[in-house]
Amino acid sequence: MIEDKNQSRTQLEALGEFGLIDHLTQAFKITQESTIKGIGDDAAVLDFADKQLVVTTDLLVEGVHFDLSYMPLKHLGYKAIMVNLSDVFAMNAKASQVTVSIAVSNRFPLEALEALYAGIKTATDLYNVDLIGGDTTSSTSGLLISVTAIGQVSKQDVVYRNGAKPNDLLVVTGDLGGAYMGLQVLEREKAVFKVNPNNQPDLEPYTYIVERQLKPEARKDIPVLLKELGVKPTAMIDISDGLSSEILHICKESGVGCDLYENKIPLDPQVITTCEEFQLDSTTVALNGGEDYELLFTISQEDFPKIKGNPNFTVIGYITEASAGAHLVTRADTKIALKAQGWKSFEK
Repeated sequence: MIEDKNQSRTQLEALGEFGLIDHLTQAFKITQESTIKGIGDDAAVLDFADKQLVVTTDLLVEGVHFDLSYMPLKHLGYKAIMVNLSDVFAMNAKASQVTVSIAVSNRFPLEALEALYAGIKTATDLYNVDLIGGDTTSSTSGLLISVTAIGQVSKQDVVYRNGAKPNDLLVVTGDLGGAYMGLQVLEREKAVFKVNPNNQPDLEPYTYIVERQLKPEARKDIPVLLKELGVKPTAMIDISDGLSSEILHICKESGVGCDLYENKIPLDPQVITTCEEFQLDSTTVALNGGEDYELLFTISQEDFPKIKGNPNFTVIGYITEASAGAHLVTRADTKIALKAQGWKSFEK
């Protein structure tokens, strides 16, 4: 949180738009067979042969989606890619390319954008995707990042949100609530820092949840694992806006209801202890926190033996008829109607 006042600063106007693009993307190499032409022409050229194309776009705006007082630019670049790749994996697809567009104000020197693109490159290298284009422009209100991710999937493997059927099992990967609690810790330390700039935060007790917020990982492994297990989900979605919101998306698109069991929701011990410290209900945090980028999916009951005991998966409920509604079954065995109380883009 302490800024180095002696950083060198290269003004962006010294490079110009195309010089800036060349500078920021010179380290990115093409690795995907489907990438025929990447950066350097009017458009990228891709060839997917007999595969279906999956395309998704996300927009990240400073002051809305991220706070640079505690979000390092390298982490931000990494997270911007993860946010999009997660949507590709939620279609049961393989991610192969991304485009990155940025709008920056004159308070950002070249060195800041180099840090941002270092995070982008780390993500593209680790997840084996090609950066194939994008755009840069000026901004009067801070930093804006738009990423488009492209993936490929066989027609028989693609999974939508609308295939869940009554009696299907509701399954989630990983654990939930960590990203939201990491954000609470960072916001608290920011408030302390404002009062006393000499105070250095001790984030050691919160390492896992802070990482879940600043450096999330998209579940690239899950489509591969499901295929190895011989399981094709009937519906799938990534958890970006909160578990309750995502469950309700599947219910709406599939025309079904569900029973979600409170005592089955997977929580990391660090989430539980931090919730107690902040006097927050861990179930509420898991339902509404968002930004976990885990995958939520439904499977037929015949496939349960294939995933039973696998540490990547937790069965948290089952699908019902639409007329039954969508409910949380509490630890006291009472039913509460599920509400979408996670992230809402245009809510004041």
